[in-house]
Amino acid sequence: MLGEELRRLITWSERHRRLLARVLIAFFVSAIVDAVCAVLMWSFESGLRGGNIHGFGDALFFATVQIVTVSSAFGNPVTHAGQIVDVLLEFWGIFVVTAIAGSFASFFMSGDQGSG
Repeated sequence: MLGEELRRLITWSERHRRLLARVLIAFFVSAIVDAVCAVLMWSFESGLRGGNIHGFGDALFFATVQIVTVSSAFGNPVTHAGQIVDVLLEFWGIFVVTAIAGSFASFFMSGDQGSG
């Protein structure tokens, strides 16, 4: 039974292509969201008293960490615009994680339905 499962997992089929396409789409759209939000955070928060974003690198780190972990070691953004971007990044992170999890669930379920 283990051998059969491993064979189904490594045999390239349409469901593998769909999963790869979904993961790649999520990755590239997330990279765009990350870059746009980093620019926004940099413009809204850079150099402000009480803020932790002092340059574009800090803004990119903040945006990336918010998407990946929905959290960060940075303090809260100090501007309302920065807070809105922060919330949008957190929503995006939650959406992407659930979308990818659903894609994997669909991948494995379609494989199970193909076997009798």
